[in-house]
Amino acid sequence: MLADSAYGHETRFREGITALELQYAVGVHENMTVWPPGEVPRPKQRRKGRGRPPTRLHRDGGHPPVAVKDLALGLSEPVWNTVSGREGTRPQLKSRFATVRVRPAHRDEKRSEPYPEEWLWREWPAGEPEPTQYWLSTLPATTRLTARVRLAKHRWILERDYEELKQELGWGHYEGRGWRGFHHHATLCLAAYGFLVIERSRFSPSARGGRLELRAANIPPQFQPRGSPRARRTA
Repeated sequence: MLADSAYGHETRFREGITALELQYAVGVHENMTVWPPGEVPRPKQRRKGRGRPPTRLHRDGGHPPVAVKDLALGLSEPVWNTVSGREGTRPQLKSRFATVRVRPAHRDEKRSEPYPEEWLWREWPAGEPEPTQYWLSTLPATTRLTARVRLAKHRWILERDYEELKQELGWGHYEGRGWRGFHHHATLCLAAYGFLVIERSRFSPSARGGRLELRAANIPPQFQPRGSPRARRTA
């Protein structure tokens, strides 16, 4: 799942993706707080006397989380690596990235266990006074930095697809109020866009032999379209 910082900064959004057993690479704001590598929130000390022992995590002035921007500015120069991200008007776009394993800290004082470790990586292009973008990701710890960067930058390709769908094929022209109508409208727009992509690839020098090999998926025997009044007939 890919998303910009408007969505990725929301803790409940990320938790919802994880609950669906999906992995994500989402942008976050520079003021998002995390626990640096190797640090976790401390459990609250039990008070003397009677009463239930504390179950929630605890933080104080001597052990606070840090903003991702402050964490990035505190890194030494050799930690930053130059990585080729995505294709653009030039053959390749390159920038500097640094990555660490952190734990999100948003309101974890209301939790009994710290958040699991995630990837945090930051982009600091050469010549810029400070880092420009930040991402959080639940990709496996063995995932290479190059693969993570290219996956996160792939969101810009999706943004371009959405722009073409809205401007050229009328995806944003739907004015109905029901889900079924919107579903039909979006399905026809996506089918038209898929057709245009295939036709465009016939003249693309980057595709194999000038054509993009796409095949229609086989329909499962028990498939029933959404909203169908009855099941498909079987032979």
